[in-house]
Amino acid sequence: MAKGPVLFDLDDEAGTRPSVADAPPVNDIGEPDAPKGQAMQIAARLAARKPSRLTRLFWGLLAALIGALVSVAAWNFITDLMARYPLVGTAMSVLLGAFLLVLALVALRELAAIGRLGRLDGLRHSAVQALAHQDLAAARDVTDRLVRLYKGREDTRWGRERLAELREDQFDAAALLAVAETEVLAPLDAAAQREVEAAARQVATVTALVPLALADVAAALTANLRMIRRIAEVYGGRSGFFGSWRLTRAVLSHLVATGAVAVGDDMIEPILGGSLLAKLSRRFGEGLVNGALTARVGVAAMEVCRPLPFTPAARPRVRKIIARSLGGLFSKSDKES
Repeated sequence: MAKGPVLFDLDDEAGTRPSVADAPPVNDIGEPDAPKGQAMQIAARLAARKPSRLTRLFWGLLAALIGALVSVAAWNFITDLMARYPLVGTAMSVLLGAFLLVLALVALRELAAIGRLGRLDGLRHSAVQALAHQDLAAARDVTDRLVRLYKGREDTRWGRERLAELREDQFDAAALLAVAETEVLAPLDAAAQREVEAAARQVATVTALVPLALADVAAALTANLRMIRRIAEVYGGRSGFFGSWRLTRAVLSHLVATGAVAVGDDMIEPILGGSLLAKLSRRFGEGLVNGALTARVGVAAMEVCRPLPFTPAARPRVRKIIARSLGGLFSKSDKES
């Protein structure tokens, strides 16, 4: 056996040597994978998933069958009770009637909530059409409807008065709608952004501190549902249960379809660029990314619920919301680390 160094000839048949730059990168030993925000991505896909036609048919038939069985059982119970104990049967009939009345009121409230969301959507569609055709008359009609929409709200009183003073000085649709946006919707936009920041902090904190399986998914889905509902309320859409769920599906379906739930460097750079805590703990990194994705969902919800489309100057920047809501969330812990 030969002693001493052994030389390997790396030249190929063409006589060229391989470049070091062509070698694949080697991961550091023990370095965790980059956080991907799995909780928010799973929650978004669960909420945005559209059931198949067979699934909808199954649940519809099941609801009809259960409703029929409950109705027949209640009718037999009341009639038998009336035959045996007339007084008790009458009392139960009154209770059942009161329950059906409350159920009808709940259904009417849900229909009214869906109608309010449709009213916001119709107003935004009219504004888009007015801007596309530069129709000043249509823009004035949009501002009139906007004023009627917020007529009873004290937080928009000053803005409505300013709009009434300035609207006659505007001679094109874009300028008039920009004034309406600045004077009437600016405080509502600020309130909606505060809701987005609060939800982002909540999701980030729960994901970072609760290590239970699927607990972060449930927390992310619940926080996003509440955030979207409150954003709708800020803009005058006070949605009910079914209206909120429908609105949530519309927002998240748009995000999933456009790939906006994916993590990008442009989104997480304000909070993860050089964060020591994110490198030391994968859990905290996941929390920050889930919070950032929640901020992205919140901005999309603002665009869906807002009665006027955002102008480029007024459109909220996702990176600024992320930096403001999550940038200092774990700053103290970073310094201690």
